[in-house]
Amino acid sequence: MEKIWSGIIIILIGLGVYSLYGYLRLESPPIEEKTDIGPAQPTTVVSGPGVSPDEILIGSSLALGGHASFLGTQYLHGAMCLIQKINDEGGIHHRKIKVITYDDEYDPPRCVANTNRLIHKDKVFCLFCYVGTPTTLKIIDIVEENKIPLLGIFSGADKLRFPFRHYIFNVRSSYYQETNAVVRYFVKEKGLRRIAVFYQYDDYGFDGLKGTQIALQKYGLSPVITGSYVRGTLDIEEALDKIQASRAQAVIMIGTYSPCAKFIKEARARGYNPLFYNVSFVGADKLVQELGDAGEGILITQVVPPPTERILLPACEQYSRLLARYYPDDRPNFVSFEGFINARVLIEALRRPGRDITREGFIKALESIKEHYVGIGTAISFGPRDHQGIDDVYFTQVRNGQIQLLYK
Repeated sequence: MEKIWSGIIIILIGLGVYSLYGYLRLESPPIEEKTDIGPAQPTTVVSGPGVSPDEILIGSSLALGGHASFLGTQYLHGAMCLIQKINDEGGIHHRKIKVITYDDEYDPPRCVANTNRLIHKDKVFCLFCYVGTPTTLKIIDIVEENKIPLLGIFSGADKLRFPFRHYIFNVRSSYYQETNAVVRYFVKEKGLRRIAVFYQYDDYGFDGLKGTQIALQKYGLSPVITGSYVRGTLDIEEALDKIQASRAQAVIMIGTYSPCAKFIKEARARGYNPLFYNVSFVGADKLVQELGDAGEGILITQVVPPPTERILLPACEQYSRLLARYYPDDRPNFVSFEGFINARVLIEALRRPGRDITREGFIKALESIKEHYVGIGTAISFGPRDHQGIDDVYFTQVRNGQIQLLYK
């Protein structure tokens, strides 16, 4: 525990110094104030699909209804609070950003239908802020066949990263990175050997399970038992029976907030209290809300820092301020903060090519982003063969009903 607190102190000091440096860069001039470059250009400029003289069309399919609606709604709100700010100040190169959204309810066939509609009927410039592994994996071929950029996916799936895909840009870290970090913590810091996996029985769950297996193999281990549930259900009892019987000391959970909350609450009610851990996709704030008192001690890895760090991290302050302005009923949370960071990357990439923007120009602009400070204590970098912007994983734990940073 002394090592953890020493690490926290060192990280907070480092974040403070780095954020002060970044704050000066962020505020002079701030990204949100830089609405255009130079005088208006002639309207005869020839640009790519989805681009008109006064508008850029962007498309998104995500869960706005159904059992994962918190994830999609908050992801979108986080991005839109910055996009609306930019639009209110004149847009980018005198163009407003219009985001067309369709609800897929975290259902792969609906995501496919929505994506085809966005590309062929709405003729959007690019795709943005998709939510989920099983949904997004189904549109990879559509994206590549239509040569349309896809930026910012609420998924850490390995298949969205390898093999390398020219048109897909991930901002967040992967599930492999998250599970590797927690396995190392369980084995090296806690001395645990009996680790189980509870997962959603689809591409999302399989990816998290595989990442856990790869991480455990480094220590000559494998999951002591695995248990799963069907996406969209709360049928966790069979998996809980198996995992409890295994006497697992820790449970790595690859699921969404409601099934994971039910699993933990029922385990606690039975007197079974291993260390519970969830990957970032769970929707930490919603999970804690559903768990209530049963959430104490739960570990969750995040791919962005806590949005409450308003003093140390300038992006947290700006995000909280804009969220309160445009979505006053929302509370700051990890999911919408990740959407906000996506929007920062989107806006930077739309600005760089100038007014004559094309899809390939947008891709080159993204690939030109190197050590770009966005106010979260770390920089974002892409490259011609590197389409993941951030590699950080943050450890958080539920204490007294609040999600608190352990260390990065």
